[in-house]
Amino acid sequence: MIEKPAGIAARTAAVSAISAVLRRRVPLERASAELIDSGPLQPRDKGFARALATESFRRLGQIEALIRKFVTKPPAPHRAGMTPEILIAGACELLFLKTPAHAAVDAANRLAQADQGAVHFKPLINAVLRRIAREGEAIISAQDPAALNTPDWLWPRWLSAFGEATARAIADIHMNIPPLDLGFAGASIPEISGGIELAPGRLRLNRGGRVEELPGYIDGRWWVQDFAASLPARLLGDVAGKRVIDLCAAPGGKTAQLCAAGAQVTAVDVSPERLGVLRENLCRLNLNAEIIAADIRDWRPPQSAPFVFLDAPCTATGTIRRHPDLPWVKSAADIDICAALQQELIDAAAAMTAPGGILIYAVCSLEVEECIEQVAAFLRRHEEFRRQAVVPGEVFDALFVSSDGDLKTLPCHWADKGGMDGFYAARLRRTH
Repeated sequence: MIEKPAGIAARTAAVSAISAVLRRRVPLERASAELIDSGPLQPRDKGFARALATESFRRLGQIEALIRKFVTKPPAPHRAGMTPEILIAGACELLFLKTPAHAAVDAANRLAQADQGAVHFKPLINAVLRRIAREGEAIISAQDPAALNTPDWLWPRWLSAFGEATARAIADIHMNIPPLDLGFAGASIPEISGGIELAPGRLRLNRGGRVEELPGYIDGRWWVQDFAASLPARLLGDVAGKRVIDLCAAPGGKTAQLCAAGAQVTAVDVSPERLGVLRENLCRLNLNAEIIAADIRDWRPPQSAPFVFLDAPCTATGTIRRHPDLPWVKSAADIDICAALQQELIDAAAAMTAPGGILIYAVCSLEVEECIEQVAAFLRRHEEFRRQAVVPGEVFDALFVSSDGDLKTLPCHWADKGGMDGFYAARLRRTH
């Protein structure tokens, strides 16, 4: 067996991950776990492969527009092998990872040579990447990155919903590597090099590296949770010693947050696999919760609860900065599918909420059908519920409170601090 030159194995893994996303709609996180992290690559090579795959999707619209300038007749997919993915990765290396041209082009040629289909298009790959090395910078400098890197099914929606300035601010921050946010059980935060305290118990790290190697991970002093994702649970108020039913709970960031606040949590999720991750996290953090694997549309607690938290499945368009492949594997049809499921789930959650109790409905989506329109329809169906408006002090900034009195964060909020995920949450009180 001939050993691959240094870096080729990493690029092969990255190209395979890109292909899994584009051709089989496998989420990049899963594709990377299976094709990059689980392989024999050294840690440094794994980091490079992940960076290459991730940046390729952050800039996919720009890259594909650039390649179309030089490839007027794309080869038939069934004959081309990995040619499209090799071109995408090669262009990404040249223009956005700033790999020296000779190294990026040589690596792409080696990848083509090793691929049964792409080998026939090696001259095309070589020629296109050499032209990109010479002319690419000038071309991308004249592009509209925000519009190109946001797919056509999404960009017009955001222009309509937010206006052009905000839509561009959202798209711009998606092109940045997101920071890492940590949640701590208490307001006192141990010092971690490079950390910025965003709020009591919330630390932001603007640097990479393996999470497991950070101080305090092994002894369970913190959990990973985007700052915006930590805000909906605050709408419950003081939960110390009180019952909270956490629906669609896995992988468990909010479960940990509620347990750390002293709540008696029942965490319910339909996925046993994701609940396994939740159990591991709670064990590491030395926190306890009742964990139930069930479809909440069919499950009911023995007694209704004073606090019910539904973090509903959604299109997750508020998390694109962390999952840049997401807009390229989803479509407008997914919004309708998610909205229909959310209606069933929020009705089930309502049935679990005790009279006088609070139901929090939350999604990490920017789409109105999953946010304000979902809640408006719920309130029309359920006269026993009323919206309880969010007070700016509860969520640290009036910027995060919508005109309807709901929590609403956008990725471009606090852009000077690194931004945040887009989150929506409504607080609904059951009156009888």
